[in-house]
Amino acid sequence: MTLPVPKHFRCEISEGIATIAHNRPERKNPFTFDSYAEMRDWFRALVYADDVHAVVILPNGGNFSSGGDVHEIIGPLTKMPMKELLAFTRMTGDLVKAMIHCGKPIIAAVDGVCAGAGAIMAMASDLRIAGPDAKVAFLFNRVGLAGCDMGACAMLPRIIGQGRAAELLYTGRTLRAEEGERWGFFNSISTAETLEADALALASRIAGGPTFANSMTKTMLAQEWNMSLDQAIEAEAQAQAICMQGNDFRRAYDAFVAKEKPVFEGN
Repeated sequence: MTLPVPKHFRCEISEGIATIAHNRPERKNPFTFDSYAEMRDWFRALVYADDVHAVVILPNGGNFSSGGDVHEIIGPLTKMPMKELLAFTRMTGDLVKAMIHCGKPIIAAVDGVCAGAGAIMAMASDLRIAGPDAKVAFLFNRVGLAGCDMGACAMLPRIIGQGRAAELLYTGRTLRAEEGERWGFFNSISTAETLEADALALASRIAGGPTFANSMTKTMLAQEWNMSLDQAIEAEAQAQAICMQGNDFRRAYDAFVAKEKPVFEGN
């Protein structure tokens, strides 16, 4: 399946890696109603894009995303009836669900402002690399809203722990690069000059691996949240047995015997 060409964010696909970025750098890359919906639909379609094996979300103009546009989203929301508000909050949550279920590992390369829904996008990614000026803020509390937005109260504690998540969600304060790495929100910190290259190098390493098996790993990471330990072990036994039927498993064995590096083909 060919992915739709987006109108409201940047997207390039090369060598199995899709790089995307918000495209309003003059406003620190805020979301609009249209970009929320288009990004949700793009990640939904990604499930069927066999030519994409990993996704990198990049900053643009030195910033990741400032969240919902104050004038184009926040203002209109203050005038909407409950039914329309619920439709909107469900749509934003659907973006996170689409990211979780897209079947492709996602790497967020975060620099500059990463706030509100931008912070949620980074949180919903599988891996996060920080630039030196990364400033992450789950600032819903600071605009009079609950911290439980787009899955934050479920996902953030699993990444950094309950107490630390509670602190960020109750105060809306900024989490900077070094603290974020120490807390486990960021996997690593890059320089401003190497951030994009480092994210793409990690994506390339993942995309060069057994892509069907990587998709299975992503699926199990999401599904096992709701399983008991016994259920998780059984589910992983079944998932691994499926992967063992794949040709990549045989390719790895044959390469090992031949003392060569395996070349995976995703099947």
